[in-house]
Amino acid sequence: MGQLAGRTALITGGSTGIGLATAQRFIAEGARVYLTGRRREALAAAAGELGDRAITVRNDVSDLDDLDALFARIAADGNRLDVLFANAGGGEANQPLHSLQPDAFDRTFGVNVRGTVFTVQRALPLLNEGASIVLTGSSSARRGTAGFGVYSATKAAIRQFGRVWAAELAPRGVRVNTVVPGTTDTPGLRGLAEDSDRADAFVGELANGTALRRAADPAEIADAVLFLASDQSSFITGSELFVDGGEVQVYP
Repeated sequence: MGQLAGRTALITGGSTGIGLATAQRFIAEGARVYLTGRRREALAAAAGELGDRAITVRNDVSDLDDLDALFARIAADGNRLDVLFANAGGGEANQPLHSLQPDAFDRTFGVNVRGTVFTVQRALPLLNEGASIVLTGSSSARRGTAGFGVYSATKAAIRQFGRVWAAELAPRGVRVNTVVPGTTDTPGLRGLAEDSDRADAFVGELANGTALRRAADPAEIADAVLFLASDQSSFITGSELFVDGGEVQVYP
């Protein structure tokens, strides 16, 4: 009997990387998983990999109409949610203050903050009592890394929303926690390199900032998300779980 047997989960930003690895883990533990992403091709590939316990829905979390359609689809299927992994997000490298453009600011805040806030808000009517919400933070929210001001600010906002929502939703028995990945070898991270030939070196440079001197595999982050989603963490809410190879705790 899996840890999520008979439960229904929604994972946003789930077509690659941490989201896809988490969908694989949830399904292995018995869950039915709704999976969203913006790119149809990546979603189709994910669906082929995950099998019939995954339901993919093309969705842009920064678009409220898309969000309303997503939750209408889940309700129309006769399902409610036991787990919400609000994972959709992204950012752009090398955005220092002196050259920051408003459209880049709006894109990052639109997905990472607005998208997360209204994903959780729209999910509320479908959440079962005792459901678990897991947000995706970032170790960058604890560091002042040049060029990453906007991205790190969005993740600091997520940390605070998680704390407040934990208080607001506690009367329903709904837990809210934030998983904080460090350097994780995903297509999204590799896409921040100057060019594809530099991707390995770029990930390696970031990995050297961890105590373990390596990048995480997305499956390692998925294990932590499973812990926060399952009954194993039944007395944990409002917390951050760092899965960063010691980046923040050992080298603050």
